Amino acid sequence: MRVFDSNWMQIADYLQRDDRIVLPVGSTEQHGYLSLGTDALLAERVSVEAAEPLGVPVLPVLPFGMAPYFVEYPGSMSLRMSTYIEVIRDLLDCLASQGFRRIAVINGHGGNAPVAGLIREWVCAPRDERVEVLFHSWYNAPKTAEAASRFDDDQFHGSWLENFAWTRVAGAEIPGGSAPVLPRSLADNVTAREMRELSPDGSLGGAYQRSDEDMQVVWDAGVAEVRELLEKGWLDQ
Repeated sequence: MRVFDSNWMQIADYLQRDDRIVLPVGSTEQHGYLSLGTDALLAERVSVEAAEPLGVPVLPVLPFGMAPYFVEYPGSMSLRMSTYIEVIRDLLDCLASQGFRRIAVINGHGGNAPVAGLIREWVCAPRDERVEVLFHSWYNAPKTAEAASRFDDDQFHGSWLENFAWTRVAGAEIPGGSAPVLPRSLADNVTAREMRELSPDGSLGGAYQRSDEDMQVVWDAGVAEVRELLEKGWLDQ
C-alpha cells in the first residue's frame, strides 16, 4: 500500500486498526553502470513487496543520503550528516504525532548507517506512548547476505549484488568479468577525488553481473526478511 496511492482520509482510517508504517531511505549516487537511483529504487521496491500482503503503508523513499565519497561522480548527491539526521528526526516526529507507533526505516545505502544512533536517541526521548523504530539495512541483513553468499563472497558497491533488472539503465552495456576489489580499509579513508581515481567506472570490485535467476534468489530473501521484520520484529505486537 503506497502512501502515494492513498488520500489522507484512507490513512486515517488505517490508523484506526493498525499503527505500522514503512519509511524507505536510500541515496542518489553513482553505481557504476547501474542507475544513480539504485539504493533508492531497491529500498522502496523491497519495502512495497514486503508490506503489500500485510496492508502496511509505505512512504515514498527518501532518495538522498550521505555519500560524500562519491560526489566527484556527476549526478551523485550527498547531505551533511547534521542535515540528514534532522530530516530523519522531522519525519519521525511527524509520524509519531499522527499516531504511528511502529515505524520501520528500511535502508538501502550503507552511508546512512550512522542515523541508527539518532534513532536510538529519538526512541529514548520521553513521550506519552511508546514509539518503536526499526532500522533495517535490507541488503546485508543476515538471511539476505546468506542467500547472496551462496553465489559469491565478493559483494561490493556497484557490483553484481545490486544488478537487478530494475536497476539497469537503457543504453548502458554492463561488462562481463569482474572489477578489481578496492580494499575496504582504503575505500573508507580516501577523499572523493581519490575515490574517482581509484575506481574509474564506479564499481568497488567483484563480478559485474550474475544471472537473473540468481538475483531472484537474493531478492526473494530480502523481501521475506523485511516482511518478517514487519510482522514479528516489534516489542508491542
